[in-house]
Amino acid sequence: MRWAWAVILAATIVAPEGRALGQALEPRSYANTPVGINFVLLGYGHTDGDVGFDESSPIKDAKVRVDAGVAAYARSLDLWGLSGKFLAVVPFAETSGRATVAGQEFERNVFGLADPLLRMSVNFFGAPALSIADFPSYHQDLILGASLQVTVPLGQYNSSKLLNVGTNRWSIKPELGMSKAWGALTLELIPGITFFTTNHDFFGGKTLEQDPIYSLQGHLIYEFSPAFWAALNTTYYTGGRTTVNGEEGPELENVRVGMTAALSMTRYQSIKLYGSTGVYNRTDNGFWAIGIAWQYRWGGGL
Repeated sequence: MRWAWAVILAATIVAPEGRALGQALEPRSYANTPVGINFVLLGYGHTDGDVGFDESSPIKDAKVRVDAGVAAYARSLDLWGLSGKFLAVVPFAETSGRATVAGQEFERNVFGLADPLLRMSVNFFGAPALSIADFPSYHQDLILGASLQVTVPLGQYNSSKLLNVGTNRWSIKPELGMSKAWGALTLELIPGITFFTTNHDFFGGKTLEQDPIYSLQGHLIYEFSPAFWAALNTTYYTGGRTTVNGEEGPELENVRVGMTAALSMTRYQSIKLYGSTGVYNRTDNGFWAIGIAWQYRWGGGL
């Protein structure tokens, strides 16, 4: 049995640091925000679908289901006169997967802490750091920014199992952001690259390596009122070929589309709904995802 294919299955159907980062659909990541505001977010997301492999693979009928909860904290910053944000995310996930590998069926269900995420961003053009008192006079035109995102390998991980919610490796994602506004309409383009460290204890001591994932997000956002906005989202990613003990898996390539809507219920609270699905997948990975998040904000003179 070609066990390398089996361990690639685990990387494919969980991959919170690989697929989730490559398929991220997060509008308004580079929007200007008054400095000194704190945000706490609680969210839930559900992902369900098939995992496809090329015809040479012995893996058949692979399916995955993920129910994830997330707690996050963010703060808007004044970085030497430039607006920026710090974000920390702690995710938990219940993941179940099954597949037939060379005629033998494998199935696993696991719940636990997934890999935490840290992100720092700065807008270096078009979005100065402003207090909440000065912010009403600000009108966005063109914003250019950058960010660095890191996932920390603290999630639950068992090297004797194919399916885990932790990944036992770091990922680092530098990203650029462009946001251009025409009145109530905003267009965002966000290219990024995700790099991975090597997992030297993958499924019984094997070595898992992964090439960088190259991604491009696009968002078309319309602000219906100061309290309500909605966005059409898309992302394309490619690369990310995995190698297990020298045996290569298929290269990833995917296009996803989705929608996001956010409503401010009060000065301090808002709620966001989102959903996405794949429209092109090189290996027929038919994932769909939905989620909801509640946000509370304070500080900065609110």
